[in-house]
Amino acid sequence: MNAGTTYSGFVAIVGKPNVGKSTLLNALLGVKVAPISPKPQTTRKRIRGIYSEGNRQIVFVDTPGVHEPEDALGDYMSQQVAEALADVNAVVWVVDLRHPPTREDELVARMLQPIQNVPILLVGNKLDAAKRPEDAMQEYRSLLHQAEPRMLSALDERAVKNLRDELLAMLPEGPFFYPEVFSRSDQSPEEWSAEIVREEAMKRLREEIPYAIATKTEEFTEREKGKLYIRTVLYVERDSHKPILIGKGGRMLKEIGQAARKQLEVFLSRPVYLELEVKVYPGWRKDPEALRELGYE
Repeated sequence: MNAGTTYSGFVAIVGKPNVGKSTLLNALLGVKVAPISPKPQTTRKRIRGIYSEGNRQIVFVDTPGVHEPEDALGDYMSQQVAEALADVNAVVWVVDLRHPPTREDELVARMLQPIQNVPILLVGNKLDAAKRPEDAMQEYRSLLHQAEPRMLSALDERAVKNLRDELLAMLPEGPFFYPEVFSRSDQSPEEWSAEIVREEAMKRLREEIPYAIATKTEEFTEREKGKLYIRTVLYVERDSHKPILIGKGGRMLKEIGQAARKQLEVFLSRPVYLELEVKVYPGWRKDPEALRELGYE
């Protein structure tokens, strides 16, 4: 084999909401690039994670959870999944072994059915918490017979490494898509910091409000002594949502800001001054123009 030969490819990570796709992506990369919360639909857009090892490079594409769209945001998320599957070298379909398949899992299977000549790994996640994982996996596999089953926990480092090694071995010959020194994600720092703020908000808010929040970084500048100043706006759909997000005496917003700032300082390796502001943008999830303004394009 030619010593200069390189291998590269795209691997899409798909599944219904809240099965651990983003947790698995972060584990595969060994660094956090995707937001995580217990709420479904935390991921709203494709996130590319870049992993390079020796002469091989995988570009992982994390996708929003597949569900029945209810508004323009849902349509956008479904389109993100479809585009991610258009030209890949392998697919990782993540399912939750604690439960049997649902209608949303069936939707994923139907999206994957037309894919030919591309390996589809059916990765049963949350093995550590599943009571009858083999039975659940058999039901999932019946939805898509060409899928190759694997069972793991995204928190098990050895199991994740084995999956990553398997994917690395599948790559076709080709040039790297990103320089080896490139960061582990193609997100800009501004995009990433806005997603961290939204993640922390979603962790703390209940019922419908988390899904009615969008975040956008309006300012990202370096100030004295290397400190970063980041100003992020949280948009909500209704006037009644605003005081809930701010909280009594500003307590909720302060809690969100403190938690987000801690994450940002760890991953940016520098002190951060994070300023948060809450604005009302009526009906933004149903308005395609609003989605573009807020970065969903």
